[in-house]
Amino acid sequence: MPFRKANRKSLKELREQQRKRAKRAALRALRKTRAAAEENKAELSDWENAFLGSVEERVETYGRAFGDPGKGSPGASLSNRQSGKLKEIAAKSRGKSVRNSFSRSSSR
Repeated sequence: MPFRKANRKSLKELREQQRKRAKRAALRALRKTRAAAEENKAELSDWENAFLGSVEERVETYGRAFGDPGKGSPGASLSNRQSGKLKEIAAKSRGKSVRNSFSRSSSR
């Protein structure tokens, strides 16, 4: 039986699907965080609101919110720092406290 290549997806198609999934996941996380903040009446700072808005806009426009491939995974829509900051804002919007992972500790 001859090898059927027509049923297999190309590597390019698989990567494109991965990028689309990452984009949907990032947009869902951003919108869920904003909705939780509104629902719980959490006081987000102007910077946090601007961060959520600008990251959401860049993900919708470009599919990812960062340009330097060294700052995140190849298939990710958010950089490592952006996803960390999003987790902090999400915790704040849910009323939980999370230690800021980017600030220096006082013991240094």
